[in-house]
Amino acid sequence: MTISTTPGIITCKAAVVRKSGEPLQVEEIQVDPPKSSEVRIKMLCASMCHTDILCCNGLPVPLFPRIPGHEGVGVIESVGEEVRNLKVGETVMPLYLGECGECLNCISGRTNLCHKYPLGFNGLHLDGTSRMSNGGERIFHHFSCSTWSEYAVVEANYAVKVDPRLSITHASILCCGFTTGFGSAWKEANVQKGSTVAVIGLGAVGLGAVKGAQVLGASKIIGIDINEMKHEKAKAFGITDFINPKLSDKSVSTLIQEATGGLGVDYVFECTGVPSLLNEAMEGSKVGLGTVVLIGVGLQRSGELHYTPLLCGRTIKGSVYGGVRPQTDLPKIVEKCVNKEIDLDQLITHEISLDQINKGFEYMKQPDSIKVVIKF
Repeated sequence: MTISTTPGIITCKAAVVRKSGEPLQVEEIQVDPPKSSEVRIKMLCASMCHTDILCCNGLPVPLFPRIPGHEGVGVIESVGEEVRNLKVGETVMPLYLGECGECLNCISGRTNLCHKYPLGFNGLHLDGTSRMSNGGERIFHHFSCSTWSEYAVVEANYAVKVDPRLSITHASILCCGFTTGFGSAWKEANVQKGSTVAVIGLGAVGLGAVKGAQVLGASKIIGIDINEMKHEKAKAFGITDFINPKLSDKSVSTLIQEATGGLGVDYVFECTGVPSLLNEAMEGSKVGLGTVVLIGVGLQRSGELHYTPLLCGRTIKGSVYGGVRPQTDLPKIVEKCVNKEIDLDQLITHEISLDQINKGFEYMKQPDSIKVVIKF
């Protein structure tokens, strides 16, 4: 690895996907210096999320070659001349959402989708260019970050300082999965005390939704997963009931209704991305009152939606990062982690180096896997 004494191009290693569905290659790439409003980060650790699998399979947009990764923590190596709130040497989380505090959406307080610093799908920075290349060949980013690289450049507004009381591995996990689930219960659904909840899919996102519902005082939290090994883990996060649909010939919605005296639940969080389960989530929620939050995304872009359950007074909401605003809301979740109200250690099941990135995908398929951490 070569580093210039002044901000210039850095040569480093990164995990690159060059074709949909193919194994990643660890290559030497070039990372440009930050532009005026950007920072360049030396990554300390990253983590693997199922959204990265989508990225490697060309979803939502097939952009190759590309460097995946949208969870991670690093130290700022250099800053652009217009950056005022971040300094070289500070530890930050590079996120895929920003928060300007001034646009219509930010002022509304009702959404975390900022107009000025949006969720990007074109694999490029806000100026339409990339900061990563290999021998002159442009490499696309994953959203605004690409954390599976020894160095990454992000717009300063997308970087959030890490509370020094929080471990870097825990901070990495909070960059997407767990926060998305927790925020969906807190910010999107606003789960009410004494209410009933079902969570379909008990990975990092689902366990986040479980914990969010528990913290908010839900009286009944039904965890649903076809993996029996998730039962005990989910119990530690707050489920009161567990359903394994593989052990029954009944539908998921029927099993939810049976567990609630035929009424269904107040809130359902669909965390798998399996299209057919959106209908099961709707029909498992209460007629006239039920709210379904769609969080999970899979390899299928669309599915059939049954209108009748929706017309019967149910609400469906989508969610990105659980509705959590990076600057305003994320520190509140961090505080709960620091105070041990949330135990993120239970999410970490495997640890790899960047050179073992394809092994990480194998770990993600194992029944006991929740979070794979990459150490640089």
